[in-house]
Amino acid sequence: MRGYSWVEFAILFGAAVIGIACVMPYTLELTGDAIAKARERMRQPTWVILLLQGAQSVVLFGVATGLGLILAHQIGLGAPLLEGLLAGKAVGTQALAMLAPALILGAAASLVVLILEITVFWPRLPPAMRDQVPIPALWKRLLASFYGGIDEEILLRLFVLSLLAWLIGFVWHLPGGAPTLGALWVANVLAAVLFGLGHLPATAALVKVTPLLIVRAILLNGLIGLAAGYLFWAYGLEAAMLAHFTGDLVLHGVGDSFAKSVRASLASRRA
Repeated sequence: MRGYSWVEFAILFGAAVIGIACVMPYTLELTGDAIAKARERMRQPTWVILLLQGAQSVVLFGVATGLGLILAHQIGLGAPLLEGLLAGKAVGTQALAMLAPALILGAAASLVVLILEITVFWPRLPPAMRDQVPIPALWKRLLASFYGGIDEEILLRLFVLSLLAWLIGFVWHLPGGAPTLGALWVANVLAAVLFGLGHLPATAALVKVTPLLIVRAILLNGLIGLAAGYLFWAYGLEAAMLAHFTGDLVLHGVGDSFAKSVRASLASRRA
């Protein structure tokens, strides 16, 4: 196990805090009703509710970053570009090597997600999800992509995938003790499934959760998660972050804009 770097922790944790701030405008629009109910229940202004939510997120990502680095280093994973820079090494060649795979896999996974959503799931969604879920302004959606690329990768790959791979590696490991490729893939799939299931509470707040919605949540969110997980152990956390960020740009930029235009077209027909 390599020595623990508090500087590395500080940089990743600082990036996570920036991601939390970036997603706030997006979250505020999507959860406006829930925040209004919390304001009435707690008898506190909106800024206090947001501050409390933000504080919870900061604590969560502080723990995820700190433990994630320990676990990842235990099994030979981590953020090699950042670690190389902190060690004074040249990382240009390493960065170029991961650039194309990260961009291609991130964009390709998100395009598959869009195709599945448009052709398979969208026609079968409850009307409340098709017509009533707010679609925030483009700038809010693009800002939210930083949260996906930074925070969700710290939580799901650096922490959850590393934890699962570390645990599975106790029984399925190489002679040197590192998890086998199979163990990494099992951990990757489990992390992707957990990531998909994590989106269900927001769905349940709108409609009754059905098997179709469960499959949709796991499949559409898990595809990018699988790609990011592979990139995490093949190239490092930075590659996973770039792929997730690229995928979110496509989904939030192209996908949500398409959904917005479809809504406007349907509304004009009804009128």
